[in-house]
Amino acid sequence: MPGIAMTELQSLIERRDGPCVSLYMPTERAGGDPKQNAIRFKNLLTRANESLEETGLRAAEAEALLGPATKLLDESIFWQRQSDGLALFVSDGFFLGYRQPLQFEETVLVGPRFHIKPLLPLISGDGRFYVVALSRAEVRVLQGTHFSVDQLEIEDVPDSLADAMKYDEFEEQIQFHTATAPRAHGSRRAIFHGHGAGHDDESDSILRYFRQVDKGLNEILNSSHAPLIVAALEHLHPIYAEANTYPHLLEAGVMGNPDPLTTKELHQRAWAVVRPYFEAKQRQAAEQVRVALGTGMASADINVVVPAAASGRVATLFIDPNRQAWGRLDRQTLELERDQVASSENEELIDLAAVHTLRQSGTVYAVEPGDMPGEGSVAAVFRY
Repeated sequence: MPGIAMTELQSLIERRDGPCVSLYMPTERAGGDPKQNAIRFKNLLTRANESLEETGLRAAEAEALLGPATKLLDESIFWQRQSDGLALFVSDGFFLGYRQPLQFEETVLVGPRFHIKPLLPLISGDGRFYVVALSRAEVRVLQGTHFSVDQLEIEDVPDSLADAMKYDEFEEQIQFHTATAPRAHGSRRAIFHGHGAGHDDESDSILRYFRQVDKGLNEILNSSHAPLIVAALEHLHPIYAEANTYPHLLEAGVMGNPDPLTTKELHQRAWAVVRPYFEAKQRQAAEQVRVALGTGMASADINVVVPAAASGRVATLFIDPNRQAWGRLDRQTLELERDQVASSENEELIDLAAVHTLRQSGTVYAVEPGDMPGEGSVAAVFRY
């Protein structure tokens, strides 16, 4: 149950073969009382079962649908290996869960799609970034968000700078032996290639190696707009910048030899570098909303924002993840009906707006009330 990636969130968004059960709960970390985790989970499963029966499922059908989740009750090791929160998603033939460093509120929702709003702080503003850690010993590539990190594999790149330079030395030997000509008295004249000896030769080898790394990285990053951070000794940063062709490389980086750093430590240092970048983007987006309010190109009225999101008009959406609004949206007419409480006949509208915005490649920011541009629970800038 790893940290959630945007691609995994998209798979949850696109799955619409209900009934879909979304279950969130706070959990005790290792060292706490794992029995409390299992007890809380059992109570939430009871609520999920009742909600499924309210949708018209027979008791046996509801029990079968929740079967994969129910089996977790007997896995004591699972409950001993928790983070701060647990999110589980269950539908017919589908079961997925995530341990996350967020204290989720206890939530059980059953509907035609999964409820993803509590996860949005984990990827708020699509806050992904990449780290390439470079040293003589190894190359590591990480994909991270504020709360999660994963190490990625890159192909067609030497395992280390040392390996790449060995390859260069081998090539130089071949060039020496094949590019010499006889001289008088049987001696041979050496022809040297490259930019000189000593440090210049080494810098040239490093540059060629970094170009290989850049090529491998671009195959992974493809059309991504996520920032890239270099972690390396200080003198290597300008050399990588020269080799780089990825347009979103940040000038700031992690300085020093990355080899002694664990993945977690490297992630923490990289987040400290990239955090101001994301905060600036969020401030710019919020200011864009404030400027556009009252012009018809933005709104903080949920009755306007939800239909606009459903029609693909929302480019940037701010939500308060701790607020809820219930109702029904007619997908044909885009007419919205509001309700006071949740039922099997309606859905959570803030979540619905976020789902439609993400589905149309928009950006969603999950923020505290004080950071909301506007007075309501949502605010959006429209594409047209």
